Amino acid sequence: MATTIINPAPNTNSSGSNGIALLLGVGVLVILALIFFVYAVPFIRSLNTSKGIQVNVPVPKTVNVNVQQAK
Repeated sequence: MATTIINPAPNTNSSGSNGIALLLGVGVLVILALIFFVYAVPFIRSLNTSKGIQVNVPVPKTVNVNVQQAK
């Protein structure tokens, strides 16, 4: 029985992009992230209608700060 050696042809990239598509994709993602932070984040923050919790504590008109400590 004869030994048959099968060497497939090397896989060549016929488009010739050499990673340009990856760089363009990363660039587009960076631009979209910047647009999100510039426009979407302030818009989302403005949707919050409450301005926080407001606590009203009555304050006495006079406060005695001359405290006598027992010895």
